Amino acid sequence: MNKYLWQTLDFLLYSNIFIALCAVSQGLVTYWLIQAKPEPYVLGLLFCSTLALYNFSILLSKPEKPEISRFQRVRWIFSHYRLMITLTIISAIAIIPLSFFLNNSSNILLIGLGLISIAYNLPIFSIDDKRFSLRNIPGIKLFIIAMVWAASCVLLPILTIEGTNSVTITLNETILLFSMHFFFIAAITVPFDIRDIFQDKSNQLKTIPVIFGEKKSLLICQVLLASYLLLLFNFTEKIDGNFFALSLTIFVSGWLILKSKWKKNEYYYFLFLDGTMILQLIMLLIFSTIPL
Repeated sequence: MNKYLWQTLDFLLYSNIFIALCAVSQGLVTYWLIQAKPEPYVLGLLFCSTLALYNFSILLSKPEKPEISRFQRVRWIFSHYRLMITLTIISAIAIIPLSFFLNNSSNILLIGLGLISIAYNLPIFSIDDKRFSLRNIPGIKLFIIAMVWAASCVLLPILTIEGTNSVTITLNETILLFSMHFFFIAAITVPFDIRDIFQDKSNQLKTIPVIFGEKKSLLICQVLLASYLLLLFNFTEKIDGNFFALSLTIFVSGWLILKSKWKKNEYYYFLFLDGTMILQLIMLLIFSTIPL
């Protein structure tokens, strides 16, 4: 039984289904905070687009001999190559009918994010005959990832309810939510780059840890999380259940980040660190039942 549980966990984590569920959770967090009814097609888009883009990215970066990679995730993915291709194609195709439910502004955002994601993964730029992608620009990788996540999980839900009379979202609230999400995603992304610091150095990829080192990068994470808390207080304007729920998640995230080292196994990163995105939603649900 234990064997099948581990196999199921590996499937969820390494097929990127888990990270796609994290995107859905973050979309639900946005709907919760703006007190709007979740739109199923937006959640479906978040799931399918995240699954397609993450799989597309990893399949593009196939190493010469994935079967001897030091990363269990890489070995699993390329030993299930047909499955990964199938999941990527299905999720990419599913985006098309789901996008028909979006209004024009939401579709423009979706197309823009898609183009940025492609430019992030594909070497479509060139200088002096040397081709590169957006991720190769020194220090920009973290900001692109955080910006795409914030735009997807915050701006997309907000834009889909634009023009309705049910919920009114001010520009200030939108900026606060976007910034909070940006800081949170950026903070939990840095440890992944710390883990890959030696590989990134050999590939001449200038990530934040490569530029500043591990200790300063961990400090940057804590500053980002502290910035999130300041914005959260401004957004809620009072100490309520939402504030306690999200604050607790931030403290848990900060603790996990401090404990993260490149020697940790991959479950630590792909289950616990990424799982803080789902933990936010769980905490909101729990604290909504507690009278404060």
